[in-house]
Amino acid sequence: MTALRAGDLLYVTQAASVQFTRPVAFRLIRVLDRPTYDGWVWLDGYQLDTAGDAVARRSIFVQPAGLLVRRRTAPVPTAGRSRAAVRA
Repeated sequence: MTALRAGDLLYVTQAASVQFTRPVAFRLIRVLDRPTYDGWVWLDGYQLDTAGDAVARRSIFVQPAGLLVRRRTAPVPTAGRSRAAVRA
């Protein structure tokens, strides 16, 4: 497994932890530096809904080997007016 990075989109299933009977989309903020069992990590991030919007901030205890990881490929758009709106 590759190292997890802030911004990664994770799909957390029972393969990562038995508590996830339903898969959860999770946007990673950071890997927490807490003592754990070998092969487990604490992750801090946001649980996402089907539209990709954050619905809850969570810290989860999982096995990284069971995570499905999608790397962020494009920068996150910033809030504010677009260039077209500024020119108008």
